[in-house]
Amino acid sequence: MTDHAPTPAVATAAELLLVDDDPVFGQVLATALGRRGFQVTLAASVAQARDLLPQLRASHAVLDLRLPDGSGLELVPLLRQRLPQVRIVVLSGYASIPTAIDAIKLGATYYLAKPVDADAVVRAFDAGDAALPAIWPLPAEPPSVRRVEWEHIQRVLKDCGGNVSAAARALRMHRRTLQRKLGKRSGSL
Repeated sequence: MTDHAPTPAVATAAELLLVDDDPVFGQVLATALGRRGFQVTLAASVAQARDLLPQLRASHAVLDLRLPDGSGLELVPLLRQRLPQVRIVVLSGYASIPTAIDAIKLGATYYLAKPVDADAVVRAFDAGDAALPAIWPLPAEPPSVRRVEWEHIQRVLKDCGGNVSAAARALRMHRRTLQRKLGKRSGSL
């Protein structure tokens, strides 16, 4: 037996940047995505992700919308500039149509509402190639009043740069009321 036999090709794992501030969710999702063939780099904030960008060669990214020091949306154009082919899925526990549209306009491949599992993330990466809407399926029924209120609050909050006090003034409601509404994210919207 000689040592001149060709070395079998080793499949390289796709590199994936996962940015989520929930340590338990982040670790569980990172482990699950690792089992699906991704080499995952985990960051817990916009600042940590920015620090990783110069060395990053990720082909995929999963970004939480709300992070302690900003929005995952801030990272979308930075990733697109650094890694033009990166496939980006934005996750949010506070999903709204305006933020989904913003994510897609900035260059995200797909937008998913939490809770979500690794299979849904992988499907979202694949679905970005299809000529389908890159946002979770929209309901066939008209949205509820609570859902419309949530969408409006999210739009005004975005217009106010995420400033809750300014958004409360624009909405003509008490700041605490707005904070309570933002803190309450019901699955029944």
